[in-house]
Amino acid sequence: MITRVLVANRGEIARRVFATCRRLGIGTVAVYTDPDADALHVAEADARVRLEGTRGYLDAAQLIAAARAAGADAVHPGYGFLSENPEFAQAVQAADLTWIGPPVAAVAAMGSKIEAKKIMAAAGVPVLEELDPESVTPDMLPVLIKASAGGGGRGMRVVRDLAELPAQVEAARREAQSAFGDPTVFCERYLDAGHHVEVQVMADAHGTVWAVGERECSIQRRHQKIIEEAPSPLVERTAGMRDKLFEAARLAATAIGYTGAGTVEFMADGDGGFFFLEMNTRLQVEHPVTELTSGLDLVELQVAVADGERLGPTPPSSQGFSIEARLYAEDPAKNWQPQAGPVHRFAVPAAGTQFGPVGRAGVRLDSGIADGSVISVFYDPMIAKVISYAPTRDKAAALLADALARTQLHGVKTNRDLLVNVLRHRAFLDGATDTAFFEVHGLPELAAPAGEKQAALSAVAAALAAAAHNRSSATVFRSAPSGWRNLPSGYQTRTYRDADGESHDVRYRFTRDGVTVEGHDDVQLVAATPERVVLAVAGVDRPFDVARYGDDVYVDSPTGSVHLVAVSRFPDPDAALAHGSLVAPMPGSVLRVGASEGDSVRAGQPLVWLEAMKMEHTIAAPADGVLVELNVTAGQQVEVGAVLARVDSGEGEQ
Repeated sequence: MITRVLVANRGEIARRVFATCRRLGIGTVAVYTDPDADALHVAEADARVRLEGTRGYLDAAQLIAAARAAGADAVHPGYGFLSENPEFAQAVQAADLTWIGPPVAAVAAMGSKIEAKKIMAAAGVPVLEELDPESVTPDMLPVLIKASAGGGGRGMRVVRDLAELPAQVEAARREAQSAFGDPTVFCERYLDAGHHVEVQVMADAHGTVWAVGERECSIQRRHQKIIEEAPSPLVERTAGMRDKLFEAARLAATAIGYTGAGTVEFMADGDGGFFFLEMNTRLQVEHPVTELTSGLDLVELQVAVADGERLGPTPPSSQGFSIEARLYAEDPAKNWQPQAGPVHRFAVPAAGTQFGPVGRAGVRLDSGIADGSVISVFYDPMIAKVISYAPTRDKAAALLADALARTQLHGVKTNRDLLVNVLRHRAFLDGATDTAFFEVHGLPELAAPAGEKQAALSAVAAALAAAAHNRSSATVFRSAPSGWRNLPSGYQTRTYRDADGESHDVRYRFTRDGVTVEGHDDVQLVAATPERVVLAVAGVDRPFDVARYGDDVYVDSPTGSVHLVAVSRFPDPDAALAHGSLVAPMPGSVLRVGASEGDSVRAGQPLVWLEAMKMEHTIAAPADGVLVELNVTAGQQVEVGAVLARVDSGEGEQ
């Protein structure tokens, strides 16, 4: 019987497994690397063991030694890292530890997408034909390049022009090698507007295989899911599709002698036809939507199956609707660029529970982040999963959109505005959720932050909170309003810049009747403290919570959050960048450079390839011109904000 579990992982999934272990009376062991020394999963475990090196989560010998040292008798792999590595699973069992996962042979069989397709085809599961990159012809386009050993969008490229195929294959191989240690890639036909539908399976060692329910995960960026839901809108409206999917999933699991929790993933067309993509031999990131609709604890079932217990003859029927949104530290407007840095504040007031059920309707939060946490450049930039559950899909979407809009998230740039806009979009609410969602509906519009009016009101609140802060910290005349005179006087001015780069000049003055804000005749100040401002807007009182971190100002209100930057009245001239400068968006390693000093370059031409967070990022020329400055070479490590190069386009501005 399992008594103490080491989770060979970090962050949110480690905390998720710990939550179930505590409920079952099972002891917990955390592992951590130096960047994670202060992480929540480390603090919450009964015992914790430090790993050497930032890649310690990929070191099987260290993980097994940690389990032995801490007295663990079982290992849960979580997802990512070594969770689908058959050698690690074998080593865990060879050390007389219980592996809370599927049989080694099943992990190995599905570890290569190329071999997995062959096994599934032989079992009668429909598959997309594998294409050799060397044999792709124009009539086969578009094709999708995929890493054989991995997932999560890494090593994936869509190719529509045959001339681009060789370079894209090489880039995919480099990314696959970095992420999974295996550069093998292959191609398959790409469905421009397909649906990513998957089935959660659970199997025991006594021959029972459950198809617990399906999920749709078609809202994706970089071929990685960001919104997932159960049940699937496509399956709901397609007669007979669910039965066929469940049968194919059970066939897939049976074909490899599967036990434990796993997910069989399919790509489907709009008519209900579907093809096998891969089988994830682990718990999925999106498993909470299945838990909320089925009432099951999938981690508890993983532990039970690993302990040799039997499943019932059939799984419980699904009820209601659940939607999960992945909050990432990334900038959607800049090609989904991952972000790194401190999280000053993180709170989801609507969340009624963490890692557990929500009742008839509500919001669940699964996260490894809290106030003061740091998003590291070494690991995935996911901040949290926010999950809603309701009796209808529309209510689940409304609950989740509102929960995200009210979330206080200060520090790094995130995809929060994008998620809210998608969840409130008419096409999403109508169930039109294929993989071309962003292309069809326009990423710039979907990623747009708060509207101009909301940003302007937030700037007013920020200015009046700053005035209250100055008043409260004054050494004399603390009770007098900032800038008060016994005769009429001029306006005080504070300037803020919003996420779109727009400037907001807030001109205000205190009078005997209150505060007058130029250009906002319908706005009156009801109350102001350094942290909270209440404005009456056209006769309606509206609260604004204001937080300052240096020049960064975050204004949260029931209508959403606005990030502002206070503009100094006397800017430092040394802080200005020369026009055409290309800066590193995050710390990383330079893979290669695409031009030399003195070369003529075109707008959009790649100049520097940077690797960060196990992904390649291309830094391109901002305009036609001459590369007059190149400050990096291949292999060089750079810090965020470092000037990599400069293109002179003839404009001498700063």
